Amino acid sequence: MTKADLVEQVTAAIARTSGPMISKKDCARVVDAFLDAVKEALRDQQNIEVRGFGTFKIRRRKTRMARNPRTGEPVEVAARPVPVFKPSKELRTLVADEEAAPGSSDLD
Repeated sequence: MTKADLVEQVTAAIARTSGPMISKKDCARVVDAFLDAVKEALRDQQNIEVRGFGTFKIRRRKTRMARNPRTGEPVEVAARPVPVFKPSKELRTLVADEEAAPGSSDLD
């Protein structure tokens, strides 16, 4: 799913529940604002918790030794912060139930 698909789906959901109150352009602004808020919070080393969905966090990777694939020489990779997403229990259950549903085979 792309961001455009997400905007389309959110606009349709709002139209179903409240009538056509919001344009796709306005909905795209809302989606962009949400994503920008997540990016800014992560940049500022803050966690974002969305109940029923999950948590966006910054995890600190330790310094480690790796290998240069071309030469095979060991290279030290510096410690750095990386963004991670931890899904909520509800989201994990929802995804697991979708996989277990009859007729939801990848062979179709």
